[in-house]
Amino acid sequence: MARVSPAERPAAAAEEDERVRRVSALRQLLNRPEFGALSGAILVFVFFAIVAGDSGMFSLDGTMNWLQVSAELGILAIGATLLMIGGGFDLSIGSMIGFSGMLMAIATVFWGWPVWMAILFAFAVALAIGFVNGYITVRTGLPSFIVTLAFLFILRGLTIGLSVSLTNRTIISDVINDPQSDWLADLFGGVALEWLFRWFGEIGLVATFPNGRPVVEGIPMSIVWFFVLAIVASWVLMRTRFGNWVFATGGDENAAKNTGVPVRFVKISLFMFTAFCATVYAACQVMEFGSASADRGVLKELEAIAAAVIGGTLLTGGYGTIVGACFGALIFGVVQMGLYFTGVESSWFRVFVGVMLLVAVVLNNYIRKRVTEAR
Repeated sequence: MARVSPAERPAAAAEEDERVRRVSALRQLLNRPEFGALSGAILVFVFFAIVAGDSGMFSLDGTMNWLQVSAELGILAIGATLLMIGGGFDLSIGSMIGFSGMLMAIATVFWGWPVWMAILFAFAVALAIGFVNGYITVRTGLPSFIVTLAFLFILRGLTIGLSVSLTNRTIISDVINDPQSDWLADLFGGVALEWLFRWFGEIGLVATFPNGRPVVEGIPMSIVWFFVLAIVASWVLMRTRFGNWVFATGGDENAAKNTGVPVRFVKISLFMFTAFCATVYAACQVMEFGSASADRGVLKELEAIAAAVIGGTLLTGGYGTIVGACFGALIFGVVQMGLYFTGVESSWFRVFVGVMLLVAVVLNNYIRKRVTEAR
C-alpha cells in the first residue's frame, strides 16, 4: 500500500473531497443549466443563416421581428422559470393573457375609463388571482399543476363569458388609437429610442421610406420589458436572499422550512409574479394592436414551460437559470420566424417544438440524476 507523506495529505484529501475538487473550465461550462439552450440557439442561428440568409431574416427589420416574438414568449418564460425553480407550475398564465387584455379593453371601451386606470385595474386583478393560486396551493398541499389547471379553465371561461355578456363580442377594437397619448400606455405600446433610429435613418444606417421615415422606428416595448425583467429576475435569483429561498424551496421544501425559509411567502410571491408577467404580455399586445381578443394566449403556458425546460430548468424544481429560459425563448422566436421567412408551412413549428421539448426532457432527466447523486 502506497504511503502519503504529511506534506501530500492536504492535496490528497482535496482530491477525495468533491466540494474542493478542481473542475476544469470546460466541465464547469458543460454543467451550466443554460449550456444546452445556448448550444441549441447557436445551431438554430447557423441553420437559418444558411437556408434563409438572403431572405431578409437577419436585416434590421427581420431581426426586430424574431426578437419581438422571442421577447413576448420570454416575458412569460421568466415568470414560469422562477416558479418552476421554486417547485411549482402555473398552467393559467396563457388564459391570464386573454383575461387581462379583455379587462383592459372592457374598462376603456365600454366603461370609459382612462387607459392608465384600466391597465392598473388589470394588474391588480391579475395579482389577486396569482395570490389565490398560490394561497390555495400552499394551504391545501395540492399539486400546483391541478390548482392552476382549474384556473386555466376558469379564466378562459370568464374571458369569453364576460366579453359576450357585457359587449356581445369576443374581440374588442379601438382600445386606444394612439398608444403614446396615455402616460402608462407608453410603457407597453409603441417603441423606445425612436429619436435614435430617426437619426440612424438620416445618416444612412437604417433604410428609410421615400418620405424619410425609417423602416424600423425603434425598439418595440415588449423587447424592452423582456430585457428589464430578465436582468431584474436574474439578479434577484442569483444575488439576493430571496433567490436562495427560491432554490431552497424548490430543492427540498421540508428542509427549507426547517431552516427557517418562509416557504409559503416564497411560493405565493412566485405565483403572483407569473400573473404579473402574463399581464405585461397582455398589456404589450393590447397597446400595440389596439384590441383585445378572448382567444389570445392559447397554449402559451405550454410554450413558456417548454422554453424553461429547454433552458435547463428542472421539472422537479431547485435548479435552473433565467438566462437559460431566455435562450429557450430565443430558439422559439428564431425558428418560428425562420419558417416564415423560408416559406415553410407553419405547422412544422409545432413539430420542432415537440422534438426540442423531448430532447430537453431527456437532457433534463440526465441533469436531475447528476444533481441528485451530487447531494
